[in-house]
Amino acid sequence: MADVIDDLAAEYRQLDAVLAALTPDQWSAPSGAEGWTVADVVLHLAQSEEAVGVPATTGDGAFLPSTATTVDGAMADLVAAERGAPPDALLARWRKAAFATPDALRAHPPGARLAWVRTSLSPRTLATTRLAEHWAHAQDITVPLGIGYPDTDRLRHIAWLAHRTLPYAFSVAGRPGAAVHCDLTAPDGTHWTFGDPAAPNRITGPAADFCRLGARRLRPEQTALHAEGPDAAEALRLVRNYAA
Repeated sequence: MADVIDDLAAEYRQLDAVLAALTPDQWSAPSGAEGWTVADVVLHLAQSEEAVGVPATTGDGAFLPSTATTVDGAMADLVAAERGAPPDALLARWRKAAFATPDALRAHPPGARLAWVRTSLSPRTLATTRLAEHWAHAQDITVPLGIGYPDTDRLRHIAWLAHRTLPYAFSVAGRPGAAVHCDLTAPDGTHWTFGDPAAPNRITGPAADFCRLGARRLRPEQTALHAEGPDAAEALRLVRNYAA
């Protein structure tokens, strides 16, 4: 896999090109994130990205900055508290935080663990989660506005994250974990595989669908993914690219 921090920087640049071209009406338009405008989505990305620069290297979790009982609730509270800034200020705020992130992550020494949401992560895994979040929210911005946002091989990091966190997804649902092998078709037609090929459960199909499913931008029945095995369909229902 390509260096995830380099790919994170590339994802920022792709999203930045979209944001820089938005009109005032587009900034105030409804996004794909329920109850949020496009401006709200960018505000959320700026707020969460600013937390990456905080040197939180102790504890099992961080960045739950309200009394909300869920991560989504905490993020909604943050956005509600700060919404209303003009687009140029929002874009400048997001750029300042986002474009500082790659160097901030690279600056941590080998073996560092960074407190984040409900756990601690290595800098590279935190980079993967930031890539997944920016890509998912880019869908929330571009799809309702009819703006193209091509899938790239950077989806491999997001697909890896979705597969890697399947045990967490099962545990959140109160279900015992299940071994799953994924054989996914990349945007360029090559195949990406994750997990033990001998696992009793197998998921095949487009990597882009798998990533959108993990981001909860599609439901299983809206994808071209195929599930085989006793727990494969449940894995499709539970897979996620994020903490909640």
